[in-house]
Amino acid sequence: MDPEVITSRPRALCGLLVVTLLLGGCSSGEPETAASAKGTVNIDIHGWIGYEAQAAVLAYLLEHELGYKVNKRTAKEDQSWKDFETGKVDVIVESWGHNDWKKEYIEEKKVALSAGLTGNKGVIGWYVPEWMAKKYPDITDYRNLNKYASLFRTEKTGNAGQVLDGDPTFVTNDEALVKNLKLNYRVVYSGSEAALIKAAQAATKNRTPLLMYFYEPQWLFSKVKLVKVALPPYAVGCDDDPATVACDYPPYLLDKIVSRRFAERGGQAYELVRNFTWTNDDQNAVAADMVNEKLSAEDAAERWVQENKIVWKDWIPR
Repeated sequence: MDPEVITSRPRALCGLLVVTLLLGGCSSGEPETAASAKGTVNIDIHGWIGYEAQAAVLAYLLEHELGYKVNKRTAKEDQSWKDFETGKVDVIVESWGHNDWKKEYIEEKKVALSAGLTGNKGVIGWYVPEWMAKKYPDITDYRNLNKYASLFRTEKTGNAGQVLDGDPTFVTNDEALVKNLKLNYRVVYSGSEAALIKAAQAATKNRTPLLMYFYEPQWLFSKVKLVKVALPPYAVGCDDDPATVACDYPPYLLDKIVSRRFAERGGQAYELVRNFTWTNDDQNAVAADMVNEKLSAEDAAERWVQENKIVWKDWIPR
């Protein structure tokens, strides 16, 4: 999935700093691969397709344009942040808020820092299939959800309605929202983005009721019509205390997080990560190719790179 780009490099490159740990040193007399000469970048992969799409494009450019080797590791978000201390991760390519972890690892422990915005605008909220919004026009106001709770009952929720969430490590205030808005609902964790997508597709196709946690950027919105539920408007500070949250999610300006070591020693690799910025449409295009065209992450990234040089050419360090 992440082939090493083999290119002869002069031995003078032995003096270059590596990004994390150099896999092998300089040998006498043998030509070096670009990857071993430049170093290795460790990118963690989190559990949503848009993240994987973004990581694939960055990895492709790091390997094919700059000659680095990229190691990808599938990990939960909390594990990635912890591993900024251990040196196991260099880059989180897309972070949604996480002010608590930023305080701990950036401000207090000083083992990580933000490498700037991704350009994506993130939205988190509650959604119902479009057919439900048309059949029950007032269902998209949270104040009417209790009236419709019986529609969303499942075996797991008893007499309460179900709010279907994804992975419990995703950014979510849903349990607090149900409690503090006095809603007759229970949060059930599907376990993954894939399970949420499958539920949305089934609810649309079979016209079965569904109230779900979901987010943008997300390729699914081009295939399945979902309508956002209006929760109490977000105001700065309304979500400061996780236990008392009773407002909608804030708008997210997504950013990249890197280890301090990578920022200080990563050279051109860090510059590329820092320079990277694209749009929701860019991310959705790569993700859609992975899902709908069944392309591997690398093949989808390669297609996007070939078609969008005008976007990424300025990211490449000179």
